Amino acid sequence: MAVASAMPRFASSLTYESDPLIAAERLSSTVSRDLNTAVDLAVLFLSPDYGDEAGRLVSAVRERLSPRLLVGCTGEGVIGGGKEIEAGAAASLWVAHLPCTDLAPLRLTFSGLQDRFSMTGWPDTLSTASDSVFILFADPFSTPTQELLPLLEDRYPGAITIGGLAGGGRGPGGNRLIINGETHDVGLVGVALSGGVSVKTVVSQGCRPIGERYIITKAEENVIHELSGMPALHRLQRVYQSLRREDRALAHQALHIGIAMDEHRERFDRGDFLVRNLIGADQETGAVVIGDIAQEGQTVQFHVRDGQSAHEDLKDLLAASRNAGPFPPRGALLFSCCGRGRGLFGRADHDVSVIETEIGRIPLAGFFAQGEIGPIGGRTFLHGYTASVALFQ
Repeated sequence: MAVASAMPRFASSLTYESDPLIAAERLSSTVSRDLNTAVDLAVLFLSPDYGDEAGRLVSAVRERLSPRLLVGCTGEGVIGGGKEIEAGAAASLWVAHLPCTDLAPLRLTFSGLQDRFSMTGWPDTLSTASDSVFILFADPFSTPTQELLPLLEDRYPGAITIGGLAGGGRGPGGNRLIINGETHDVGLVGVALSGGVSVKTVVSQGCRPIGERYIITKAEENVIHELSGMPALHRLQRVYQSLRREDRALAHQALHIGIAMDEHRERFDRGDFLVRNLIGADQETGAVVIGDIAQEGQTVQFHVRDGQSAHEDLKDLLAASRNAGPFPPRGALLFSCCGRGRGLFGRADHDVSVIETEIGRIPLAGFFAQGEIGPIGGRTFLHGYTASVALFQ
């Protein structure tokens, strides 16, 4: 008999079974046994191998568990059971019993209108409480995620937003989004939580700074013309010349720029920069082009990314968050970039193993995303090469 609990409880399961109905049975039976109470929220991640059979798996899980809300998506790979499955059929299920927590399903579609977009389906009855948490999964081909996130911040100030872009599809219509018993191939799905559950986030961008910090003294849109009164490319060349041989090699492969999120800090630590790609440079004018809007007066610093830097960044951020709440984390969702995994670290299961080392073996599920959503410096952004972690307490 299921036992009621006044505290949040979590369970998770992973299967490699390719038959959708057998997979659903194995996932559901494991989490039902481990949770041993009513399922409020179920989050399901699927590899693309299930194809058109994904809907059968989703319906079977929902029928067996009867959750208040089921949400999820396909990914480039799935995460669960202490494993990161980057290829082959796999499904990962995470369930939560969330007393005194309101759950609101989200299902949005978008249409373009010249340089603007319109949005259909957003519920007008959502709580505007500052403790609200949005978990979002979006199709990258049909969702203007970069433009949507600032709208959410304006409408729901203080809320936490985390999630990722679905993957596995090779073009428009190839990804699957899950909401209750339905699957969709466009738009966005998610859940808004408010009330009883506490969620902390860790967003590890996996970079480390190099050289000095500079002030943007001349910029236009995403082009930086001057850094601290000198052509930006000249500043970059000076930084490059000051590097060790190993870091010069990294700068050739993975050079980025970090934008400080708080100009008034005396010290800048991990998580204080929003890391963006360095797209190009103009030898003639000395300007550099970045993957975001640059504003005069911003503090910036060049960054490099490699496996060791990404490891240290995730480890340190998790260690700092371990005791940040009233209780230790009891469950977690992980949204990891498809550019991490073996390709970045040279071994499997890196991110989940670091979470287990720093937080413990708690119920965890996630997927390899085409872009990761999470807050930096109190604002929400779409990232790349990032591990975004939601820790439930």
